[in-house]
Amino acid sequence: MITRVATEQDLEILLEFEQGIVTAERPFNSTLKDGKIHYYDLLHLIQSEDSLVLVTEDNNEVIASGYAKIKQTENNYSDFETYAYLGFMYVKPEHRGKGVNKLILDELIGWAKSKDIHEIRLDVYAQNESALKAYEKAGFESLIVTMRMKT
Repeated sequence: MITRVATEQDLEILLEFEQGIVTAERPFNSTLKDGKIHYYDLLHLIQSEDSLVLVTEDNNEVIASGYAKIKQTENNYSDFETYAYLGFMYVKPEHRGKGVNKLILDELIGWAKSKDIHEIRLDVYAQNESALKAYEKAGFESLIVTMRMKT
């Protein structure tokens, strides 16, 4: 397995991964619209100086993805001005449980550190126990739980 920077030539498979993420998240979020939706502007993320999109290949097949994006804090009370936001974490189902996500996480975290960024954040649904466990195992801890109510 190798992890590499995504290119525009990867867009077709990355768009498939995006729909895989949407499908996996639908049970956790009843507010998602029906049909195909897009969370990311993948081309922009690939081309941006402030983000890194990675893919992992196994036998020349792209099997996983993830990105890190440098963001500015939206407040003036944190002890950091920028942070790396991680997203688009996807591993094809047949490759899960083999440490592929950890490979991507490690690369993204290393990239953030190379940019002198030491605050790293991501979002995960509270009910997504397998993802929570994976991120906790990688060193992440819960910070805020967003509550909602539909009236």
